[in-house]
Amino acid sequence: MDSGALTLIFPMVLVVLANTIYNICAKSTPGDVNPFATLIVTYFIAMLVTIVLFFAIAKPDNAILELSKINWTSIVLGIAIVALETGYILIYRVGWNVSNASVVANICLACTLLIVGFVVYKENISLKQILGIVICIIGLILVTK
Repeated sequence: MDSGALTLIFPMVLVVLANTIYNICAKSTPGDVNPFATLIVTYFIAMLVTIVLFFAIAKPDNAILELSKINWTSIVLGIAIVALETGYILIYRVGWNVSNASVVANICLACTLLIVGFVVYKENISLKQILGIVICIIGLILVTK
């Protein structure tokens, strides 16, 4: 396998592996703990890991310069991540199965992002993608019945 294929495959494997662990943890979060209390610990650990990776792997020559490049997206992403993780914890608390919740959420997300890509980023939507959305909607009906 060439390095180009590894470059394409590694991030996808990382997302799938991390998302699997993420959903297991969200489903296993104790039902009697305040979701925001658990997220405080989660984000503290995430912050520590991020700081270590920032300095150990990225090895920025000038950390202040790197941090000065940050724009509004980091703030909105932080808010979105809290909403996402709170949503998953609540999804599992109201009784969704781990096998269905992520499938339904990700199919809805894929359909939404197809529309966002078309409207915001002027990406083309092919007939295959439209057919894919139809199949996804049929899949949603089958999975949730």
